Amino acid sequence: IKVFATGGIGGVHRGAETTMDISADLEELAKTPVLVVCAGAKAILDLGLTLEYLETKGVTVIGYGTKELPAFYTRSSGFGVDYELDTPEEVATAFLVTNPIPQEYSMDPAVINKAIDEAVAECKAKGVHGKETTPFLLAKVKDLTGGDSLDSNIQLVYNNARVASAIACSLSKLEKQG
Repeated sequence: IKVFATGGIGGVHRGAETTMDISADLEELAKTPVLVVCAGAKAILDLGLTLEYLETKGVTVIGYGTKELPAFYTRSSGFGVDYELDTPEEVATAFLVTNPIPQEYSMDPAVINKAIDEAVAECKAKGVHGKETTPFLLAKVKDLTGGDSLDSNIQLVYNNARVASAIACSLSKLEKQG
């Protein structure tokens, strides 16, 4: 597998400075030679620390049509990426390609961030930790948004699959030429 599409990657969890909760995705990205297309790290995570961790591990982060890390449910996070690409043909070798959710499916940042903050607070209050954290947070965010976050999640996965397939086709053409 040379190109892989997913909704969003895992990352450094909020509060990781005390819990050390860092998704195994990041270690895998650092050691497996595959190009991953995603809508950024899941917005329930600490996006700034996730980018720092990827940098520490030597993972190049590329924005597809953006100079900013997408925030999963929304198109921007306020954190810059290493490189920006505008067409699949520009990708010769890369590792993590972040692809913003299409504008029409991007959630209102105030709405999704409020839901995420509430979910994180409830997660902490209930003592949820480890591998139960992400499923708990995603389910709670879905509930708090009346299912809108799930609808956005589905659309961003479709969009990532579209971009990943275009990149895979471009890489295949390059291999045939070389």
